[in-house]
Amino acid sequence: MVKLDRITTGGGDRGQTSLADGTRVAKHAVRVEAYGGVDELNSLIGVVLLEALPAGVGPELERVQNDLFDLGADFAMPPGGPYEERALRIGENQVRRLEAEIERVTGLLEPLESFVLPGGTRAGALLHLARATARRIERLAWRLVEEEGADRVNPQALVYLNRLSDLCFVWARLANDGGRSDRLWTPGGNR
Repeated sequence: MVKLDRITTGGGDRGQTSLADGTRVAKHAVRVEAYGGVDELNSLIGVVLLEALPAGVGPELERVQNDLFDLGADFAMPPGGPYEERALRIGENQVRRLEAEIERVTGLLEPLESFVLPGGTRAGALLHLARATARRIERLAWRLVEEEGADRVNPQALVYLNRLSDLCFVWARLANDGGRSDRLWTPGGNR
């Protein structure tokens, strides 16, 4: 159980923050950007949960919110340090759960005939925004791999983000009446 005694510490007032292992880094470091983005995505999913959602999506989104706290903790603790045995890591079971939900939802959708424009219903539009946010965080995570090395990022965290963006896409389509309210791209339609 996490216990927060103080919210304000003053430790970040000069542009530095602490990772979970105590290492001080710049607040604009890629690792901090990655877990900050995860927090942003979690907040966005909180907004999505205020919407009327198709059956089964709300409880799954709540599980994703919990996973996103795990993911933020994963990014906040670089692998291989002295606290590795205590580190919280995204695991294969969490990825497999997303994959199973993608399969379930895909079976409920109308076939795609073009790329989908973000929008449709309000819930669908918000889920598209969550999808794009997950993709941005995934790009940051891959930049973290490039800057710090593959051994400094949990590979399952990268896979999780990739699957989560796919899941947000199919959830957006499901929220758009199973794809019937999707807005489709018309290539060159405004020429």
